Amino acid sequence: MAGTSTKTVHDIFQNMEYGSSSTSTATAQAWLEKHSRILGFFIEGKFLSPADRQTHDVSDSNAAVVCSTVCAKDEDVASAASSAAGALKTWSELSCFQRAKVLLKLASVLQRHSQCVSELCELSQSSVSPAVLIRLTQYYSSWAQLRDTLMPEWIPQGVVAVVVSDDCSVYFLLLKVLPALAMGNTVIVVPGKTTTLPALLLAQLFLEAGIPAGVLNVVTGSEVSLGAKVAQNPQVNYLTYSGRQQTGEGLAKAVAGWGVPMSFSLSLSSVCPFIIFESADLDSAVDGVIELAFKKKRDFQWVLCVQESVLDSVVARLKLRMTGMKCVPLAAEADRSLIDAAVQEAQQQGATLMQSCPPASTGALYPPTVLCGLAPSCESVISPPPGPVLPLISFRSSAEGVTLGNHSPYGQTASIWTEDLTLALESAKSLCVGSVWVNCHSVMDPALPLCGRRESGNCTDGGREGLYQFLRPSLSPSFPRSSPSSINYADFGSAVSKFMIPEGFDPSSVPRFYSHFVGGQLRKADSGCSRSVLAPGGAVLAHCPDGGRKDVRDAVEAAIKVQPGWMKKSPAARSQSLYSLADNLDKRRRDLAVSIQTQTGISLEEAEKEVELSVSRLSDWAARCDKEQGGTPFLPQSGSALLTPEALGVLGVILPKTKPLLSLVSLLGAALAIGNAVIVVPSEKYPLPALEFIQVLQASDIPGGLVSIITGGRDQLTQALANHSVIQSIWYWGSKEGCQFLQYSCVSPLKRLWLHCEEEEEREAGRNWTSSNPSLQEELWRKAVVWKSIWIPTA
Repeated sequence: MAGTSTKTVHDIFQNMEYGSSSTSTATAQAWLEKHSRILGFFIEGKFLSPADRQTHDVSDSNAAVVCSTVCAKDEDVASAASSAAGALKTWSELSCFQRAKVLLKLASVLQRHSQCVSELCELSQSSVSPAVLIRLTQYYSSWAQLRDTLMPEWIPQGVVAVVVSDDCSVYFLLLKVLPALAMGNTVIVVPGKTTTLPALLLAQLFLEAGIPAGVLNVVTGSEVSLGAKVAQNPQVNYLTYSGRQQTGEGLAKAVAGWGVPMSFSLSLSSVCPFIIFESADLDSAVDGVIELAFKKKRDFQWVLCVQESVLDSVVARLKLRMTGMKCVPLAAEADRSLIDAAVQEAQQQGATLMQSCPPASTGALYPPTVLCGLAPSCESVISPPPGPVLPLISFRSSAEGVTLGNHSPYGQTASIWTEDLTLALESAKSLCVGSVWVNCHSVMDPALPLCGRRESGNCTDGGREGLYQFLRPSLSPSFPRSSPSSINYADFGSAVSKFMIPEGFDPSSVPRFYSHFVGGQLRKADSGCSRSVLAPGGAVLAHCPDGGRKDVRDAVEAAIKVQPGWMKKSPAARSQSLYSLADNLDKRRRDLAVSIQTQTGISLEEAEKEVELSVSRLSDWAARCDKEQGGTPFLPQSGSALLTPEALGVLGVILPKTKPLLSLVSLLGAALAIGNAVIVVPSEKYPLPALEFIQVLQASDIPGGLVSIITGGRDQLTQALANHSVIQSIWYWGSKEGCQFLQYSCVSPLKRLWLHCEEEEEREAGRNWTSSNPSLQEELWRKAVVWKSIWIPTA
């Protein structure tokens, strides 16, 4: 028969060429033809393709142009923002049942158009199973139904901008979009190259499912510049990003100062450990390595860590499994030079090369490669090259394996292989990552949160925990919109100290000199400088130290020595320590009330009420220590999962000037209850209550160094906290310029930020520290924790 292939089955299996995609993509091609292969924006429920816009070609895996997309201009961004803002009232005021009904219908629509969705994702080089997207939609439709029942005092953020990098997958895009919609927000999507076509198709399917026009808008173009323009629009209330670290840094710096809260999921840049212990099923572990490390597109970068006692066996199995494997296409031709340079450098440092076949001299193909015998300090281990290259390092003991697993500055996920359940759970608990897969890899479900640690992200996606980034307590003030100030970021906080103690100075000429509290001890500022503390009438009440960068470094060094032990204490033990702190505060209530009255000028009766509330608030946090816990989510797949809250580590807290004692114990109690260490910077205007609180800390059994109190210039200490890589989170009450500096600086090293502009909060009723509303307490607790999910499969 004419046109019949003469290849036998044997020939096909020997060659393993990819088949033609012309027939398998007929449905997707029909959809593209319907739009004349030029796709515009999706705004107000319609596709718009203005004639005077630049276009960008979208290519498939064979570099053939599939279609073109239109690049948005400022007026397109303004139109999308107006559409989303106009639809917010309609969408947020629908009942939970009505929103859930739309999302549930979307699952049916996805099922009906699953072939088109799958084919379009494949054309865009962002393959994902439609079943996974349907599961996501069904999961979040149920949360849309339950929002008012389980979160009655939380409200939507408003208009949410979702920006993803060029190589982000459709799964991670919808992991942002669906929870935002389920909680009642409207969304503007700025997709990357691989998600542009799927995002536009999904927008059309949302409309078919009955979502009101304007609730979901898609604008296309460069993800950094366009994402920044969207976030800078005054009608946008929140920005969330998923993708590569470099793109996220550029976006954060472009948006800093515009008054938009931001969150980042930097999973695509994360380097994750794949740890094989001697008690592992080696054949299964090696199968996992082959499946995970040598794909064309990976969600994470991997480093293989193998226990020395089984190193030779693992290497032999890897060599056997790699024999005959084909070269893997690279994501871009430019990756080839990066791989060649990394391999050459690793060989110069003593690495042994193991490849399935010799690489071609040029081209965008590279064979599966393992770099054996590397040191943990090698650049290929710290930052592996793109493509099918896997660094391999060895370790002697199980404890050393966990240490190597924590060696990376990232903390997204880890895969550990052992048949010893005790070792698996202990290792999972000790690894500083958000997700741990035991004897498996790449298992994801929306019920289990993905929580980035350190440089891998500052937010949680998935699960109930991932919903809260798109909500805020109704009683909590929103972050005020603004325009960026002109700031020299390099010189921020470098003002000269106000007062230096002269030689021969008589301390009796002022009422009192206070000291810092660092490492459990009182000490003077390293600079030798001091600041005057003034009464409301202008009289000098006391002098306090003018702290700086060296004091912050000393406080961090003290904190990292004691915080791991504090975190490992049982919740009941931490609870008793906080009860002891509350009891000591109660014993000194008179002194603290007088300090508050003298410093702020309020009546003694009001000051005593603040102390009384402070004792009660500390007791509340002591009581919550052993009440807040994770759980075992119900999953549709076989296996068991554990979800546990963990401490962030070391926090920096710049206190507000309102309610100086109550705000201190509210924030301190929340941080200590879960196991964090805290560096406190009191208000410049009212530092005395915090300094008097030092005596309460000294009389309690809180470990020395767990809490440090450093006074001084707010901007100077903010700059020192922001630039310290160990500090994982900063809670800030201060100036608009300080908020802008932190948003600009705390993307590298990445930190979790909770920012409050005091000037704006004074004009609009700010946070009510005296309120005992449960949503405000839960907000504090959620700011102090990160989540770890552990997946344990069963046969």
